[in-house]
Parts: sequence; structure tokens; C-alpha cells
Amino acid sequence: MNNQLIKLSVDELTTLMETWGFPRFRAKQVYEWIHKHHCPSVDAMTNVPRAVRDKLAQAFPSQGLSVFDRQISADGTRKYVLRLEDGLLVETVGMPVFKESGLLSRLTVCVSSQVGCPMACSFCATGKEGLGRNLSASEIIQQVSLVQKDFDARVSNVVVMGQGEPFLNYEEVIDALKLMNASDNLNIGARHITISTCGLIDGIHRLSLEHEQFTLAVSLHSAVQETRDQLMPRVSQQPLPLLKKALESYIEKTRRRVSLEYLLIQKVNDSEADLQALIRFCSGLLCHVNLLPMNAVEGAPYQPSSMQTIGHWTNELERHSIEVSMRKSRGSDIAGACGQLKNKLVSRETSHDIQVM
Repeated sequence: MNNQLIKLSVDELTTLMETWGFPRFRAKQVYEWIHKHHCPSVDAMTNVPRAVRDKLAQAFPSQGLSVFDRQISADGTRKYVLRLEDGLLVETVGMPVFKESGLLSRLTVCVSSQVGCPMACSFCATGKEGLGRNLSASEIIQQVSLVQKDFDARVSNVVVMGQGEPFLNYEEVIDALKLMNASDNLNIGARHITISTCGLIDGIHRLSLEHEQFTLAVSLHSAVQETRDQLMPRVSQQPLPLLKKALESYIEKTRRRVSLEYLLIQKVNDSEADLQALIRFCSGLLCHVNLLPMNAVEGAPYQPSSMQTIGHWTNELERHSIEVSMRKSRGSDIAGACGQLKNKLVSRETSHDIQVM
């Protein structure tokens, strides 16, 4: 669906229909097709006259995406490599949680906000690609609607934790999330929508001013400046003391808890000194630490921390009254880490003319 078209309100569509000489009620029909039925193109609007569809198609050329590859994990996770209209590829993941009865309890979609990523984090497969371009709000929303249709189930949660740094595409990401949150669209609760950032301070300040109560997650990965600079070189100009001040300001303004993502890497950021630095960073913050399992990335020298280390970190954080959880690895058998599947497919398909950034 075209990015400009998806952002038009009913009133704006009504004015457009009147300008083109069509009845006002056509605006509501078009709006419902876009936001209720999530149709990929104007051609799918079957009860809208051809004359209206032709006019819409001419004014708002399609920006659809299609499934280039789809893989299903043993745990039910589905990973998609999606082809954008310009031929570039991007990844999306659908993560179901089932009840003991086998019925679906929750469906989370991890969406990408950019093609590739400019942040060059040393542990991330996507970081090796560099940046292709920003995704439009429409392309972000279409990732969610595509997964929803594929599972034939309502999406309950969205995490902007796929490819890209969301705050480097702030306007389009926020527009997309507001549309997802809207009652006449996907109707996903704001607190069930999480934006994950490498810790860009300007973006944190901007998010604190948004009316919607979106959840903020910060990829911390080390509370030792030198180690964090090694792992995340592109945020070295935004030091940890300033990041903590930004989070304190965010919490004061929003009264909302912040999630701190921490990837435990053996002999890199999992020592006792690293743990104590994290405890000090969390002191005074309304936060939750999310310890992450390490996914093997081809070409990266890192290995996951031992279960003994993970258990020790969990116990110590809890002992200091810091909320902590260990995220279960999802989709590891289908190259579940961000960027892995796409990179494997590109390597496999190099004889084909595929554009990938």
C-alpha cells in the first residue's frame, strides 16, 4: 500500500473523492480496505468501482512487498525474508506463544525499520550489511499485516527490534506505530508495542514527548564504556553517563519502565566487573534487565556465556532488587538472529540478480 495513501484520514479521503467527482461514501470504503482489511493494493478493493481504483492507483502508486522466503522453526517461529517493490530485501519474524492446550496465547511480530543498519554493532549480522534505506510507515505496517494473515491470528504484540535503528527513521516508525495502535487499524495496545534503540539520546527525548505509551528498550550490552564502544562503535559519542541521564528524564516524564537489553558474551562482557557495572548503571532507574542468549553469527568471534554465568547474573541482579529475565532464543534453527537468514539466502542465490543492501 502506498505510504501517502495509508496516512490519509477519512476526512482527507472524503475531500479527495469530492475533488475527483466521486460520492463521499467511497472514502469510508477505501479507508476500511486500507485499515481494517489491510489490502496490499487498490486492486483488492473489490466493492470500489474501477474508476475510483484507477484514480487511486495513478495518484498513489503501490508500494507492496512480497514473500521472498519463509521458514518455520520447530518452536513455531516463522521468519520471512520480504522483497520490497524496489527489489531490496528485509526480514520479519512472527513469534507465537501457545497455551498448554495448544491454542495460541500471544503472537508477537518483530519488524524491521530499515533495510540493513548503519550502526555496525560487532555482534550483529545486519550490521555487516550497512544501510540500504529507511522503510516507509506503510512497509513497516505491511510486515505486521502479512504475518497476521499468514498465521490467521490477531497480532497482540509488536517489537521494532529487527533490522535497523528505529530512531534514525523516527517519523516513519512513529507514524507506523500510531496506525498500528489505532482502534480502526490493527488495534494493538501501545504498551504492547516496543521500540528498541541502540541508545540514541535524541530519540529517547523525542519518544518521551509522545502521547502514546509505547515501551522503550535500550540495547545496552555493557555498562563499561570501553567494552560498549568495542561492541557498539557508532554510539561511542553518546557515553553511558549521558545515556543514563536521558533514561532518568524519560522515566520522570513518562512514569514508564525502561527495558535494558544485555547480550551476554563469553569473556567480553560477562565478568564480575561487568556485572557490578550493570548494577551501578541500574541504580535509581525504573528498569528491567533482559538478558539475551547469544546467537552464533558467521565471521564473529563471540561465544555465548555459560549457563552458570547466566544463573549468577540473574541471582545477583535479583538480590539488588533489579527486575531481570532471560529471553528464550526463538528460531535458532532457521537463522533466527537478525540478518542471518537474509545473508544466507543472498549467499545461496548470488547467481540470481537480487538487490540487497
